[in-house]
Amino acid sequence: MPGTLYALALTGGLALGPGEGREVLFGRNRPDVHICVGEDDARVSRHQGTFTHRGGQWWVCNDGRLPIRCAGSRLLFRGEEPLPLATGYTPLFAGGSRGREHLLEAFVTGPDDERPVPRHGDVTRPPRVWQLSEQEKPVLVVLGRRYLLHEPRPQPLTWKQTAALLADSRPGAGWTDKRVEHTVNAVRLRLSRDGVAGLTREEVGEPVGNALNDHLIRALMASTSLVPMDLTLIDAA
Repeated sequence: MPGTLYALALTGGLALGPGEGREVLFGRNRPDVHICVGEDDARVSRHQGTFTHRGGQWWVCNDGRLPIRCAGSRLLFRGEEPLPLATGYTPLFAGGSRGREHLLEAFVTGPDDERPVPRHGDVTRPPRVWQLSEQEKPVLVVLGRRYLLHEPRPQPLTWKQTAALLADSRPGAGWTDKRVEHTVNAVRLRLSRDGVAGLTREEVGEPVGNALNDHLIRALMASTSLVPMDLTLIDAA
């Protein structure tokens, strides 16, 4: 049935069709909620949140002490207006102790009743890999060096730092701050035209800071266009 909510946590889940006023409670206190989340973690509230069907769609609200992290790092706090659940898949994370995050998966069927089905034997679909030229790739590797090294809270190198490292590893190639900037911006705009979000000033807003290059590096890594093994391009040069 269109509008059916499927919700699943580590300890189980349920499916519930649409109906004005219907509710699904989730939290740590198994006897009093429909879906138990983080039952062994006292940082999760006994009643952490609620799915409610009203106005023809499902909404999620936070009834707990800590915020619920939604898609796109959006935090939903207690007392805020509920968030609507879009058709399809929505992950929700309840923060816990010692850095734990407890996943609650929600799926709302659309007009075609497209409930997820097991695909055990399907061929794995590869990610869309962005093609980088022989000139572009070393620049992006150096710019995102801290990310590729898995440093905590990494930031992109500056144009000057990137040019200096490229000059050390590729002497005579003529790398300057401006050449690095033009090369990176060309890649960023190409990906933006191809639909990657968060790569323009208009999307990010002022002050931009390092956001554009941060988003670019993360998009390249998420698609496996850049991987840690690419550091050998610089180390071996």
